[in-house]
Amino acid sequence: MTSVEQLKPMLAAVRGKQQKRPPIWIMRQAGRYLPEYRIIRLKAKGFLDLCYNPDLATEVTLQPLKRFNLDAAILFSDILVIPDALGQQVRFEEGIGPVLNPISQDDIEKLDVDRVLGHLSCVLETVGRVREALDDTKTLIGFCGSPWTVATYMIGGRGSPDQAVTRLFALQFPDVFDRLIDKLVEASICYLVAQLHAGADVVQLFESWALNLDEDMFAKVVVEPNKRIVAGVRAQISDAAIIGFPRGAGGLLSGYLKETKVNALGLDYALPIDFANKLFPSDIPVQGNLDPLRLVIGGDQMIARAEKIIEGFSNRPHIFNLGHGIVPQTPVAHVEQLIRYVKG
Repeated sequence: MTSVEQLKPMLAAVRGKQQKRPPIWIMRQAGRYLPEYRIIRLKAKGFLDLCYNPDLATEVTLQPLKRFNLDAAILFSDILVIPDALGQQVRFEEGIGPVLNPISQDDIEKLDVDRVLGHLSCVLETVGRVREALDDTKTLIGFCGSPWTVATYMIGGRGSPDQAVTRLFALQFPDVFDRLIDKLVEASICYLVAQLHAGADVVQLFESWALNLDEDMFAKVVVEPNKRIVAGVRAQISDAAIIGFPRGAGGLLSGYLKETKVNALGLDYALPIDFANKLFPSDIPVQGNLDPLRLVIGGDQMIARAEKIIEGFSNRPHIFNLGHGIVPQTPVAHVEQLIRYVKG
């Protein structure tokens, strides 16, 4: 290991070095469950305004580390800054979430990859500011949404339980859909490389809607684009540390791991521990996978499940996390209880 990795247990774990105890961070750790976040949120006109304001986004990114003894900070941003940067209108509506004007076949050709880094320069400034503010032992995580997941919002216009609109589009207009994926792959590579140059230690690919796909579609719209992103990033930064998180992929995870060559795999909370251990070689780092609702209830049941996860993955490099993002109604005291337990 390099001296940097020795200082940063989270980064070392991603690179395959088992730690004395699992490093811990929490997906969506900077967000609505924190009262200090809600105060900052009132200062911004809208959610994207918050993401694009380096002063506020830096403060929000650092809030969880000021309150908790976590091992990593994750950039406060959103997976939909990419379509926004490409030229598709994105807005966030209270009580609804992200809303986009569904993209047409003609619109896809108008998406401009060349404007992405300029549009997102404010986000990259946030990465640099956070890096400067972080303790040397803390890992900084950058991220982007993976192409399939981002495409489901671009085509469907909003989140969907089954992504049917986008699945139909991909089947009916495969050449047009491939063109959209190509643009998202190119934009993602540029964005992730820029985050790593700006100070991120690790980047994570969020494939939040990897479920609801048969194995052929999964190979085409999930595995291949993520494989191209990993290869594209490493063509410019050969040792780039990358976590893949294809939520809901289940038994298709082994193929994803083999083909994409990510350093570590994020596991959703529905993936059984024993199944994961049989599916992946013991030198593969895994991240996860507590059910976020166990954190809402807290107490003995949460600690018992955390103990089972830690013991279950004690034979390999393991980063403790939730199996999906923390929910807004989570009591701060329960987060404190979990972190104290994991850190021993």
